[in-house]
Amino acid sequence: MTLDILAYGAFFLSMALTYAIISLGLNVQWGMTGLFNVGIAGFVAVGAYTSALLTTPPVADRFGGFDLPVIIGWLGAALVAGLLSFAIGALTIRLRSDYLAIATFGVAVTVQLCMLNLQGVTGGAFGIGFIPRPFASLQGNSLLFSLANLAVIALVVVLLHVALQHLAKSPWGRVLRAIREDEIAAQTLGKRAIRFRLQAFTLGGAIMGLAGACQAHFIGFIAPDNYMPILTFQVWAMLIVGGSGSNRGAIAGAVLVWGLWALSAAAVSAFIPADQQARAASLQIVAIGVGLCLVLLWRPQGLFGETAASIRLALKRSTARKE
Repeated sequence: MTLDILAYGAFFLSMALTYAIISLGLNVQWGMTGLFNVGIAGFVAVGAYTSALLTTPPVADRFGGFDLPVIIGWLGAALVAGLLSFAIGALTIRLRSDYLAIATFGVAVTVQLCMLNLQGVTGGAFGIGFIPRPFASLQGNSLLFSLANLAVIALVVVLLHVALQHLAKSPWGRVLRAIREDEIAAQTLGKRAIRFRLQAFTLGGAIMGLAGACQAHFIGFIAPDNYMPILTFQVWAMLIVGGSGSNRGAIAGAVLVWGLWALSAAAVSAFIPADQQARAASLQIVAIGVGLCLVLLWRPQGLFGETAASIRLALKRSTARKE
């Protein structure tokens, strides 16, 4: 019994940390730069399908099946999602925040339609199965298998956190914050806002693609239903709860919101009759919404988000360094 609880705990944390990776990507775009991306599900899906096509065994009626190592699939997922983000950003990054949101939502819808209709590539509504899972030889021992996967995903999160913290404190990160706070003022200082915004959008999209690949290989199966707009809502809730502009907050928010999501799902399964569970599943969204409202009433900036005073202090220090 104890081993089963530990195995489930490792599984829960592994799933939460894959969402933490997506939340870190969104934090680069929104928290650091102020780019309003509501097409998160599309970028995650591109990463997941890219890695799946690169690493699965050959299949007669489907493109892909190159049977490459998992690490190649993950790198390919980040690269393809990053290139897609760059292409989309080059066309839309000059738009105002509301128009950028509409454009990114259109991208997510387009990706969703491609997943459903390009059956020779994506498998259509049936998706792609038999995605290789790291440490597959340990599947006979559920605890060791779960802990090994948790260690890998935790390592990815730690490395990303360290790298993004370094970027945030670098001149590049300070320029992004300056653009977020006052783009016109940043331009008067000689900073090309469009170029920096495009870089941030591309980096955030690549991180989301990497997260999609991690999820695909952790679960072993992907389908279009995994990348519905509810995924975008979940990630935005995670970042807002944890604190926009904070990498630590992005990770903490992902764990907390995923915990609330899993707890509400368990409650629906335990207390709602089976024939009514599909309708009652909407209670999960209600639970996330209520939790989000409570956090915003208690701490409008999120658990670890930047306050107005901290932003002014950072800008003051940045100015002092230049002088």
